[in-house]
Amino acid sequence: MESGDQASATLPGPGPGDGPVDRTRFELGNRDPLAHPIRSRRPRGTINLVLRTGLVTANRPTAGARMLPTFLIAGAARCGTTTMFETLGQHPAIGHPFLPWTREVHFFDNKYHHGLGWYQSHFPLRARMERAARAVGAKGAHAFESGVSYMYHPLAPERAERDLPGVKLLVLLRDPVERAFSDHANSVSKRCEMETFERAIALEDGRVAGETERILASVSYDSLSYRHHSYRRRGQYIDQLEHLDKVFGRERIHVVDSAAFFADPRPWYDGVLEFLGLPNTGYPDFKHLNSRARPAPMPDSVRDALSQHYRPYDERLVNWLGWEPTWCRQHG
Repeated sequence: MESGDQASATLPGPGPGDGPVDRTRFELGNRDPLAHPIRSRRPRGTINLVLRTGLVTANRPTAGARMLPTFLIAGAARCGTTTMFETLGQHPAIGHPFLPWTREVHFFDNKYHHGLGWYQSHFPLRARMERAARAVGAKGAHAFESGVSYMYHPLAPERAERDLPGVKLLVLLRDPVERAFSDHANSVSKRCEMETFERAIALEDGRVAGETERILASVSYDSLSYRHHSYRRRGQYIDQLEHLDKVFGRERIHVVDSAAFFADPRPWYDGVLEFLGLPNTGYPDFKHLNSRARPAPMPDSVRDALSQHYRPYDERLVNWLGWEPTWCRQHG
């Protein structure tokens, strides 16, 4: 068991997978209101690899003239990070990776061995972004990517601080019980998970055991279980935020309550722009995204056991934030 982990209660009940449905409103129940959209499908397999490799190779001679991120969406996974990425990507002074399906470059977690030049080749030219920023009265241009595992990966924060001095972090959080359920459904849809939700939670500690040490020992080690089977641990937000605080400082971390953002996006969008020092050039198109339907809701027994597990973590989270997230208010 890793440092900061706490024993969870027994989690009875079956666990569902997911399937696509059209989203018409944000609600819980059998739908995941923070699932990512399917409007820009990525090429699969060899085609994706050839396209990405070819474009990155073509950009390598100009890597030094390209931007590096000034901020990162650092997580958490399954917390609406794609919606935030697409929302911020509409601002004219904010650049992002050039391929529409590479919002997550995965450099600081499992592609760090490629080197900083490879990473920089994914981003827009600095001169072009500076012209765009000046045109809207921004003090400077920004670039970013979404690395939803960066706050959870044991090496990513230190790597980002070393390679991107002064970088800021944007972190989105949701009810950790719903996050775990959604994460399991996502792993099932990617064929990375064959177990029910209940069984996967029971297996988690054994699956992840020793993986942190293997990641620390090898720069190129990519752990399937660490990425796809850490359902409960990823929702222990405070452990990850305290680590980020030590590495970057509290003033460089901005936390967004995902449920509140989806319910009323404008004030949260304003808060992100203020954090980045950018002018509001007009509100973007806050799109309602597609969601994944679940064959059955989470059994109450499973929900109650996970809620009990997360309670001490959420109490520490409230103290660290200085305000109460939506799910804490709802659950009392």
